[in-house]
Amino acid sequence: MKKMLTIFLLISSITITGQTPDSLIGKWIPSLTTGIGISQIAFSNWVKGGENSIAWTLIGDFTLNREKKPWIIKNQIKAQYGRAKIGDGSYRTTANDLYIESLASYDLGWAVSPFASNAIRTQVSKGFDYKTAGSLNISDFFDPGYITQTIGFTYDRYSNVITRFGVAFQEVITNKFTQYSDDPKTSKVEKFKFETGIESVSDIDFEVDVNVKWKSKVRFFSRFESLDIWDVLWDNTVTGKINNWLSVNFTYILLYEKAQSLKAQMKEGLQIGITYTLL
Repeated sequence: MKKMLTIFLLISSITITGQTPDSLIGKWIPSLTTGIGISQIAFSNWVKGGENSIAWTLIGDFTLNREKKPWIIKNQIKAQYGRAKIGDGSYRTTANDLYIESLASYDLGWAVSPFASNAIRTQVSKGFDYKTAGSLNISDFFDPGYITQTIGFTYDRYSNVITRFGVAFQEVITNKFTQYSDDPKTSKVEKFKFETGIESVSDIDFEVDVNVKWKSKVRFFSRFESLDIWDVLWDNTVTGKINNWLSVNFTYILLYEKAQSLKAQMKEGLQIGITYTLL
């Protein structure tokens, strides 16, 4: 537990796209925001019934960017981890995601700019299927882990929308949970899978209203050998800022990846929590 708290205190932030002030051009600009959301209810001699419950989620978002034309470099680490407990039951994991991305683009003065990026997706800790008896362990840190390198062109002429498209190389790494990397057509159990294809990523940072912001990332990936099948990840966060340290967050994630499930996966959450911008 102490290890996880340390991880989340070291990462977090919200990236604001737009023109960089002249005084910051050529400098590394860090941004760090951390937050915790807590929901709790307790009963004592409550005749209408109910069970005690507690749920909490730690969030972190760190960015480190540098703009010195013609080069623009962006780095981000985003993570969340949450657990919940109802009655006398054990704690269950409700949020468990880690995303790391580095991107470098070169401004040629064109409508689009060439770029190269590297992204990592995995879990912070163990993941479980609570619908099965005994809560089956189905994932762990970097098991599976997804690493994607992309080379292509990015379009960022709008301050709140950035889109990029290119050729991608994706590695799937596993240890125990080889169902994410194994090729069923072979007799050998593979713990590593290398894929090549096409990737498109769009980042949206939009101010819906005063103190209400919508951030969204949409990713499409298709392998060259099966261009009729696309992996889709649509990650949305709507944040309503109440004051400098209190906010309401609504999150919605839509995921489709055939190797994981033949059906689309969806997750949504609504919570009020404490957030603090450190940098």
